[in-house]
Amino acid sequence: MGGFFGVAAKEDCVFDLFFGIDYHSHLGTRRGGMLVYNEETGYDRAIHNIENAPFRTKFDKEANTMKGTLGIGCISDYEPQPLLVRSHHGTFALTTVSKINNVDELTKQLFDNGCSHFLEMSSGEVNSTELVAALINQKDNLIDGIKYAIDSIDGSLSLLLLNEQGIYAARDKYGRTPVVIGKKVDAFCVSFESFAYKNLGYKDYKELGPGEIDVITSTNCVTLVKPGSEMKICTFLWVYYGYPASSYEGISVEKMRYNCGQKMAGRDNVSPDVVAGVPDSGTAHAVGYSNESGIPFSRPFIKYTPTWPRSFMPTMQSKRNLIAKMKLLAVDDLIKDKSLLLIDDSIVRGTQLRETTQFLYESGAKEVHIRPACPPLLYGCKYLNFSRSTSEMDLITRRVIERLEHGNVTDEVLKEYADPDSPKYEKMVDEICKELHFTSLRFNRLDDMLDAVGIDHCKLCTYCWNGEE
Repeated sequence: MGGFFGVAAKEDCVFDLFFGIDYHSHLGTRRGGMLVYNEETGYDRAIHNIENAPFRTKFDKEANTMKGTLGIGCISDYEPQPLLVRSHHGTFALTTVSKINNVDELTKQLFDNGCSHFLEMSSGEVNSTELVAALINQKDNLIDGIKYAIDSIDGSLSLLLLNEQGIYAARDKYGRTPVVIGKKVDAFCVSFESFAYKNLGYKDYKELGPGEIDVITSTNCVTLVKPGSEMKICTFLWVYYGYPASSYEGISVEKMRYNCGQKMAGRDNVSPDVVAGVPDSGTAHAVGYSNESGIPFSRPFIKYTPTWPRSFMPTMQSKRNLIAKMKLLAVDDLIKDKSLLLIDDSIVRGTQLRETTQFLYESGAKEVHIRPACPPLLYGCKYLNFSRSTSEMDLITRRVIERLEHGNVTDEVLKEYADPDSPKYEKMVDEICKELHFTSLRFNRLDDMLDAVGIDHCKLCTYCWNGEE
């Protein structure tokens, strides 16, 4: 995934920039970057690997040595950034949150148009942010270049571009990821997460609409390209990605999760002793379920956070599974001889939740009823880097469907499995329940989940659940 933050201030911006970026640490674990501009000394940039230490630790030196009135930075789960680019537009810095599906097509097009080379990352892939910079440089001015980049990409793209004049902020053309502006005396900031600037003294100023491009300076925020009318913001921002203190389109993440749990409880028919959430994103859903059902909320296991504070995991799946298990500590008195209803944000591969369930049984639980807060994931996301799955067959739903259909899986067949009232859906859920050794399994319904968000359903992306764009 990833997130970014930028500051344009009358005085030095580094303090705000440092902590604003750090507040995005839940969105990635690979790279962090900071870049500032100072009229006297020019550009100063640092990029560090944050896989073995958090952003705040790795950038402590830069926070005390960098100076500037304009700055951008990021937490990136993939490519090193921000990049510093010299072109016919002059020198500019760029950071992105993107998923680009047509990389090969775009690189060929750029080569045909005279682009000489791209630097490969260690993975052998082209740096997505460098690709975006090359697209911007195809046009005669920055605004046309940014628009061209956004329109050329199959997937999603939001970005911050900094030059001597200010910081240009652009939101994905369908608003799949958020971009928000904050304001305080003598400064503006731009952020992926709305909560990231609150403790720094900024107040909400505006949220960019789909495809909107604004430029901020220390004194002003000017709209350069007006927003489009069509939005498809990722619903998973509320269900999983978003930090509890965040809001998107005016809808609080924490409140949405309460609503989600409430709707799940309204359709359920089991009577467990307690309701619990898988830390952290499942907890608020469990609170909502408990409040609606009257079944006590409990924390039968606790996530050990002093040295594992962040949500994401190592990239190797075997290590992810091990760390997921090590992070959870049992509270035996709250598990032994209890019937537990456990809410998680989703089931992707199923491995971690199966091991968590086994862990609860070994700790003395009588029953473990599983309630994912979203519908079954049937499609790999085309628009955000939701997971590192290399194939849709990594999804437990697709493996089960492949088995049930004897390999004859078509789009029409998948539509049947996406329908919660169909016999095929019921059979798929039963098979997943057996495979993962749950006492019972009931997924949240898509219509209930969308109602829990509280904005028009047509503005919410549901591709990973029903394949509809």
